[in-house]
Amino acid sequence: MNAFVFPGQGAQFEGMGLDLYDQSAEAKKIFEQADEILGFALSEVMFRGSSEELKQTRITQPALFVHAMAKWNSTEHVAPDAVAGHSLGEFSALVANGVLSFEDGLRLVYERAVAMQEACEKSPGTMAAILGLEDEKVEEVCGLIDDIVVPANYNCPGQLVISGSVTGIQKAVEKLTEAGAKRALVLEVGGAFHSPLMEPARVRLERAIQNTKFNEPICPVFQNIHGQAELDPDAIKINLIAQLTGAVKWTQSVQNMISSGVTHFYEVGGSGKVLSGLIKKVNRDVEVATL
Repeated sequence: MNAFVFPGQGAQFEGMGLDLYDQSAEAKKIFEQADEILGFALSEVMFRGSSEELKQTRITQPALFVHAMAKWNSTEHVAPDAVAGHSLGEFSALVANGVLSFEDGLRLVYERAVAMQEACEKSPGTMAAILGLEDEKVEEVCGLIDDIVVPANYNCPGQLVISGSVTGIQKAVEKLTEAGAKRALVLEVGGAFHSPLMEPARVRLERAIQNTKFNEPICPVFQNIHGQAELDPDAIKINLIAQLTGAVKWTQSVQNMISSGVTHFYEVGGSGKVLSGLIKKVNRDVEVATL
């Protein structure tokens, strides 16, 4: 069985998509359509923007979505048996399995990006990567801290990203280092993604998602919020809304895809290496490749 997986923020790079635009009529159509839908030249920022420009949440998220869709539409591939996406990548996965149209997916992604950027400005926060500590221990320490700090990204065994207020993260980094973490590294991110501080963004995105048509999927999507397969459009909607303030359970998603029979993973979009590396850390025996 084949699973196609789609990365989130952090997989962007300078010049992303320019080669696709030059080489594929299908990809060129996607970039031009995206610029028209958004009302500004996103492709120009993707092709020629600086790394700083590409780091802006309102640019990063639609850029990664469009890049993944350009690659998806311009590359030959088998029909997916399963799809999944890391955070933002879940929207790309839902286009790939037929739940969302490209246009609706892009509109939701841009709404999400703007809402998250506004939430970050309203309630500043940050994130930190915790390496070399069991997930349960990280959860325990976070639960004891008298401030907002929660597990945000279960990336692979021994790598869990936490999210919360600046003071909460500072306290957690200190406590987790004392608890035996090999590294506890504060990340350069725009805010406290996948934490309660994203509640204003969740409320805004919920309205947009509820007003968008979700179709029957052609294959299961393994969703971030619980790592389980979903086929029901109404359940997919609810989980996609909850994802904004809930943790990304990527480790669990990969484990469950493998348990369901997936043997080959193909990463679609971005640098093409982020999720492939995490999947190999979950299970060395599966095959991973870049589409």
